[in-house]
Amino acid sequence: MLREKKRIVFRHPSNPILTGEDFPFDVVTAFNAAVIKQGPRKYIMVARVENSALERYMWVCDSQDGIKFKPRPQPVPVPDKDPVYFEYCDGGRQRTYFDPRICPVEGQLYVTHNCHTDYGCMLGLFKVDQNFEKWEWMGLISEPDNRNGVFFPEKIQGKYWRLDRPNVDGRMHIWTMQSPDLIHWGVPRMIVKMGTPTRWAQLKIGPGAPPIKTKEGWLCIIHGVRPQCTDHVYQLGVMLLDLENPNKVIGVSKRAILQPETNYELVGQTPSCVFTCGATLEDNNEVRIYYGGADSVQCLATASLDDLIHACKHE
Repeated sequence: MLREKKRIVFRHPSNPILTGEDFPFDVVTAFNAAVIKQGPRKYIMVARVENSALERYMWVCDSQDGIKFKPRPQPVPVPDKDPVYFEYCDGGRQRTYFDPRICPVEGQLYVTHNCHTDYGCMLGLFKVDQNFEKWEWMGLISEPDNRNGVFFPEKIQGKYWRLDRPNVDGRMHIWTMQSPDLIHWGVPRMIVKMGTPTRWAQLKIGPGAPPIKTKEGWLCIIHGVRPQCTDHVYQLGVMLLDLENPNKVIGVSKRAILQPETNYELVGQTPSCVFTCGATLEDNNEVRIYYGGADSVQCLATASLDDLIHACKHE
């Protein structure tokens, strides 16, 4: 199939927009960051950072333009005095939390995260204030092995909804879940399979940034993994879900909208990797996609909302 446009997603010329060199203390890498826009000149980022001892933190950064971000003086405090966190997620025992997603839900901000445990990856949840200064850890909200949990920003059919990616005997698809309180989850439904119809996601497919509400449906930037000789390639795609029933898939783009091409995406801790945890919709209908390059640096790409929706519905 011939496509009218060769590219619909464009890298920002300032890439990478954030690296370990931008932080105080011992920070080697910064990537897979969540971002929220709170006003015309207020963006807040929560980045995943790692030091030379491979200790992982989440670090809040501020920006007036969504491009140049300044890290705050200290990382997000680790809630290691919580007995559940200490038992399952304690970084001092080489268990860590990582890959945050900022999820606004009906006026309240939450941050979901992945968490390595002795039993596989699990999803954890923070409740935060508007300035990202007060962090309340609410516990683990999934069974193992599960990751990449993102909330929808409003109740649907009277329930909270999320997307996630459980590992079911090596089959890593996109699922929906429903909840009465954001803590207890059930009614699992598998909605998109790896490799179908996405050949660029033959090994894994999962949620990336939290869903964006549009007139056409819930727009979701997603990720997928495919084999390439002896390597794995991480790419980004896009899907559109029904506003009233997110189990109904309107469309998934058959093409990857962003794949590793530049040096900062090809060379790093995880070669050939682009991975997103956040996106914003601008007033001019530009979608800003914040993504990690090679699990080492933080990057930014942009796309037209209309192009992304077109890719879901017609490609």
